[in-house]
Formats: sequence, C-alpha cells, structure tokens
Amino acid sequence: MAEQAVRPSSDAVSEPARRWRTVDIVVTAVLGVAFGIVFWAWGLLWAALDAPFTAFPPGQAVMYGVWLVPAVLAPLIVRKPGAALFAELMAAIVSALLGSTWGTLTIVYGLLQGLAGELGFAAFRYRRFGWPQALLAALCAGAMAAVLDLVNYYPDWTGGWKSAYVLLVVVSTTVVAGLGGLALSRALAASGALAPFGVSRTRV
Repeated sequence: MAEQAVRPSSDAVSEPARRWRTVDIVVTAVLGVAFGIVFWAWGLLWAALDAPFTAFPPGQAVMYGVWLVPAVLAPLIVRKPGAALFAELMAAIVSALLGSTWGTLTIVYGLLQGLAGELGFAAFRYRRFGWPQALLAALCAGAMAAVLDLVNYYPDWTGGWKSAYVLLVVVSTTVVAGLGGLALSRALAASGALAPFGVSRTRV
C-alpha cells in the first residue's frame, strides 16, 4: 500500500524514456526551424526599434526573451537530454541562413545558449520538467546571452548599463522563455497536439 500511495509525479522521467525516438528528433527539428524564422523576423523588429531606446540602450533587453524560447520549450516537450541545445542551435542556424543581422555569430549564440539552457534540466538529472526547471533553464540561457552581448557588442558600456542589461535580459528570458515556454507547452498538450509526449500527461 505504501508503494502504491507514493507515485512519481507525471513530470518525472525514467532512464529508458531518455532515449531519443524518431518523433522526438522530428518535433525538435520542426520547433528549431519554426523558431529560426521567428528569430529572423524578431531581429528585424529589434533593429527597427533601436530609436526608442537611444536614451537608454539597455532597456531594449526587455525584448530578448523570444530568442530563448526553444531552449526551454523543446526540453519541456520531448524531455530528452540535448533537446535545448538541438532546438536552439537549429533555430540559430535557420536564422543565420535567412540573413540574420548578426551573421554567423548567431550560430555561436545558439550553441552556447542551448548549452546554458540544458543546465536547468541537467541540474535535476533530466528527471523533472516542471516550472522550476523551465525557469532555471531560461535564467541560465539568458545569463549566457547577456554575457555574450556584453563581450561582443557592448564592452564600452558603463558598469551601470552592463548590470542593467544583464538584469533585463534575465528577467525577459525568465518570463518570456521560462513562463511563456511552459504555458505554450501546456497549451499544446491540452490541444492534443502532443499526445506522443509525456507533457500531454502532465497535471497543470
């Protein structure tokens, strides 16, 4: 009776379930391609909105979260080690091929942001895929993105601007990629579109 009473959460993943299936690869790749198009379009919007942030450039970081969504959404859906890296890198490659403003450096960003996103799930040994993991993954990926930007684009900013930028990027990615990615995964699961995945059995 005691063993029956203590059941693992539907967010827990067993060792055998970590093996990648064809459907996992296909869905992660599709997510990467779809968000690659979103990344490219978001880059155009980012450039178009430079002017409103002229007085305080770090403020534009509130828009950043969109670029980290795949690093959170893909692992929440397929629940496999490497999903964050795969999806984020694929999205970056597609964005670069479409003519991203930042060129091939976008691919380096995708690689490192995807690896950082993995940390949020690796910290729990890829056994849990709930809101704490989503928020931690988003936070780690956002912190990586902010540091990369400061090194590559804003090394001459004042310490205050740099601190503000890091804070705003992390907040944006935590809200948009973390909470947003979790909400999107649950919404897709509720629609029945993710029947082959564990997220479809997660209690909301």
